[in-house]
Amino acid sequence: MAGVAAGALATAIALGVATAVLAVAQAWLLAESIAGAFQGGRTLAGLAGPLVALAVVLAARAALGWGGEVAAQRISSQAKSTLRRRVLERAATLGPRWSSEASSAELVLLTTHGLDALDGYFGRYVPQVGLAVIVPAVVVVCLATADTVAALTVLLTVPLIPVFMILIGRASVIQRSRRWTALSRLAHRFLDLVAGLPTLRAYGQADAQVVALRRSTDAYRRETMATLRIAFLSALALELLATISVALVAVGVGLRLVEGWLTLQTGLFVLVLAPEAYLPLRRLGAEFHASEQGLSAAAAATAVLDAPLLPAGDRTEIPSLDGGRLVVEGLSVVAPGRDALAPFEASLEVAPGEVVAMAGPSGAGKSTLLLAVMGLVSPAAGGVRIVDGEGRSIAVEELDGTAWRDHVAWLPQQPFLFAGTVAENVRLGRPGASDDAVREGLDRLGLDDLSLDRQLGERGAGLSSGQRRRLGLARVLLRSAPIVLLDEPTAGLDALSEARILEVIRAEADRGAAVLLVAHRPATKSVADRVVAIEWRATPPAAPAGERALRDTPLGPGLDVLRDTPLDPPGADR
Repeated sequence: MAGVAAGALATAIALGVATAVLAVAQAWLLAESIAGAFQGGRTLAGLAGPLVALAVVLAARAALGWGGEVAAQRISSQAKSTLRRRVLERAATLGPRWSSEASSAELVLLTTHGLDALDGYFGRYVPQVGLAVIVPAVVVVCLATADTVAALTVLLTVPLIPVFMILIGRASVIQRSRRWTALSRLAHRFLDLVAGLPTLRAYGQADAQVVALRRSTDAYRRETMATLRIAFLSALALELLATISVALVAVGVGLRLVEGWLTLQTGLFVLVLAPEAYLPLRRLGAEFHASEQGLSAAAAATAVLDAPLLPAGDRTEIPSLDGGRLVVEGLSVVAPGRDALAPFEASLEVAPGEVVAMAGPSGAGKSTLLLAVMGLVSPAAGGVRIVDGEGRSIAVEELDGTAWRDHVAWLPQQPFLFAGTVAENVRLGRPGASDDAVREGLDRLGLDDLSLDRQLGERGAGLSSGQRRRLGLARVLLRSAPIVLLDEPTAGLDALSEARILEVIRAEADRGAAVLLVAHRPATKSVADRVVAIEWRATPPAAPAGERALRDTPLGPGLDVLRDTPLDPPGADR
């Protein structure tokens, strides 16, 4: 990103120098042509040289403007492409813990409409910065050679424009932030509403959300109108200052022409050239407001890029679990948004061929422990180790994350299903799997009625909650990984489907996998060789209690969980 900004600034400087030279040449040639026609008595043939040169300069300025636009758009496209790729790569690297805390709506807004606003920043604002610095300096120097008084007038009045730009810009920065926040809130609310629409319809709450969505839309409209008012005020102030300044120069030139202290050609040169000193600054103020949303998007992208990564090792050789075990020892993790450790000092062991269940109250950190096993959260104390058959131990933090997770199969509480065929969703566990392998996994889970080429909607739309969960489990089975992590694999299933799932879990252990699962239901605990209790512990707050920011959702604070509530009631799997 720094390279793109440096390239944009270099282009702006080159454009500024060329534009300043051409502006001076244009003013001189125009003054010479007019003065020659009215005072020198020169014929049209005698003015052919200056007029041709003037036409060339005008064409050159037009070509320079076109070239500057093309260069700016290319730089802007490169910047947007680079930022989008880096933001998405960073978001994927940060892992599910960061994704669960961040708003997917804000991330989508940022990488689409948000970064598109960088066109105004790199395409217009940055080039105008170069012009605003170079052109007034060159104009003042050239005016000083022709008329010292006019040059001094321009030199004293030009700084007034940046001063007013700064004063108005302070209010503009605050308003820019408020407008971006309103837009992000609207996007977040709308995405939550669309995602939870089936549940809202089932509970008769869909119509009630229209009012909440209208409030967010009205808030964004108000912030947008406030931003436009500041932009119009800025334009009025800058235009007024520039007009008054040019008028002062014109009055002085007129008086000196009457007194005979200036020639007509010099006076015309000063009058034509003086406005060129103010034009780049006036345009800079206008382009600043056009680039404000891009600046907000760039700040949001920087926040994602600056998010701390999890510590990761570089060891790609993963110890074998044959004769060994997976050990969780004294693991404590700081719970996000809570003054608590969840889990707190959790310890357990899982050997190949064993099924170990974790039980405990909601919020105790059972799902977090599974993330810690995959190396996706940083422990506050303790850790996860692999002990091989010879007793050698290595911490998960020392292993390369990608290499380690190739040995782990994970079923989250809400399996991620994307728009595509059933086979494509299952093959996410092993992209090169054959149709027969995919079919076998589905049949083992009672999904024999699902065709491999059946199209699914986003988040598995078209399937029941139980079918979505079993489809995610089929993806886990396809991996045949030595370590299997299951987060409430039987939630929302009827007794018959639950029994089938438990048989599959037992079969995974019998083939030699180390199975660690989260269990709330008694039947799920019954399949385990051991049940380990997971606890959490409150910690003293790090700072004095104050107002805490509540997540802005269409269902209201604390009710966002309804968005992920299965449409089918428990025990009604179809």
